[in-house]
Amino acid sequence: MGKLKSLLHVEWIGQGAFPHVTFIRGPIVASLGSVNNEPVPAISLAYLSSAIHQAGYPFSWVDAIYEGLGRFHPLDAFPGYQCQGLTLDEIVSRVPTHTGVIAVNAMFSGEWPVTRELVTKLRARFPGALVIAGGEHVTALTEFSLRDCPGLDVIVRGEGERILCDTLEALRLGSALEAVDGVAFLDDEGAFRQTSPLTRVRDADTLPWPHWPEGYLEKFWADRCSAGVLTDRDMPMTISRGCPFQCAFCSSPNMWTTRYVLRGVEDVIREIKAYVDKYAITSVQLYDLTAITKKKWILEFGQRLLEEGIDLKWSVPQGTRSEILDEETLSLIKKTGCHYLVYAPESGSDRVLKAIKKQVKLPHLEKSVMEARRQGLVLRINLIIGFPGETRLDVLKTAWFGLKMAAKGVDEVSSNIFSPYPGSEIFQTLKASGALQVNDKYFLALTSLNSDYFSLNPLTFNEHMGPRELSVYRLLLILSCYFLSYVLYPKRILRTFRNWKRGDIAETVFEHRIGDALKRRLPFLKSGKK
Repeated sequence: MGKLKSLLHVEWIGQGAFPHVTFIRGPIVASLGSVNNEPVPAISLAYLSSAIHQAGYPFSWVDAIYEGLGRFHPLDAFPGYQCQGLTLDEIVSRVPTHTGVIAVNAMFSGEWPVTRELVTKLRARFPGALVIAGGEHVTALTEFSLRDCPGLDVIVRGEGERILCDTLEALRLGSALEAVDGVAFLDDEGAFRQTSPLTRVRDADTLPWPHWPEGYLEKFWADRCSAGVLTDRDMPMTISRGCPFQCAFCSSPNMWTTRYVLRGVEDVIREIKAYVDKYAITSVQLYDLTAITKKKWILEFGQRLLEEGIDLKWSVPQGTRSEILDEETLSLIKKTGCHYLVYAPESGSDRVLKAIKKQVKLPHLEKSVMEARRQGLVLRINLIIGFPGETRLDVLKTAWFGLKMAAKGVDEVSSNIFSPYPGSEIFQTLKASGALQVNDKYFLALTSLNSDYFSLNPLTFNEHMGPRELSVYRLLLILSCYFLSYVLYPKRILRTFRNWKRGDIAETVFEHRIGDALKRRLPFLKSGKK
């Protein structure tokens, strides 16, 4: 088909030259009462920019979160909500004038209304540029996003490194977009066109390591920003791609398929050593969807850390499975510096677990948790209440499980209200039934559903319990679990106070959020260590 008429505004198409690519991450969007939206380094941009650099494309970043770290401003267009980072006009003003491609991160559905406004402003300022978006939101709602945001030219679906490079190459050489796997666009007649189903990288070791701009990570470290817990210099990393499970509430199968790819142990070890040499990192944080699934891999990884004498902490702040976390595995990972582990059973009700297709056996998970506790790891458990079809008895079972875990020594038990993420099986069911309307109100409600703990009107889709009731249950469970954690284990009070005084360490998310609150609202109470 050659050039699409709809892309004739892009002057560099078919010219053979390598256009300059500007990657953009917008600000954090949250309600005015949110307390749990932590700014973290953009590992997705780091991987994408490294991939196109390897292919020969010049690039730059405009990361609104990084460049406006700690700045909050209200959203006039969306009352009750705020942004952390640069304003939209500031973002547009920082895009290099010679940019030929603008690649926008559209990861979170809760931020889509602001992302759409940002793309609209970018299109007005750069009418001759190609505007691409990628991420979980546009992968889940591809046609909707293209029609809702006319400023978008192309959407890269799923795992983006190879697809983005293929898209740029096809357009640079004047080839048809239809020949590129994993993209979507509106054709000359306005019809929605989507090429082949999601394709995955089969060998993760072929991906270049992330590119981090000069001074970028240091700014996050200076401002005490990291996922989960905190050490002085936390390095975000991934050791895998995708997740092999098909939980009905999760959008991962839609974004990644169910293909799970682990990197080679040696490649991971080399990357860690490179970061130790270059950045003097103090910890590695695994951002993986499901980091620990293969016992052979994790045992080999632990042995290689010991053999190489790599002396640093590492953590799994996003949650992981319990199946292989037995005495042998937990003993080794503790010995190698793993200091924080998050389990994600989601529910304490076997009936709910079956309904949401969460393949977890609670007795087995509890056994693993208790062994991890015996080994001395700091532990967190993630729970969810308010699934469609869930009853008060199910919530009671989940609450009992959480309270029992807190009483037995788990440091943190997080309780969230079910979020109907686009791309998930439950989302599709709710949408098909008419219970869920895809609009700005829905998107914005998502962004603060589990960060504004004091809201009494969260977004819920439960037939038996209303939003106010679920909100009360959530808050009571969170407070009760922390109460048990500190009353039954009073040494944690001293630990929390000591870490607050130091200012550069937080061994739990709770300690981290205390530091955030003091830093942002009571600056004179800060330790002064930056």
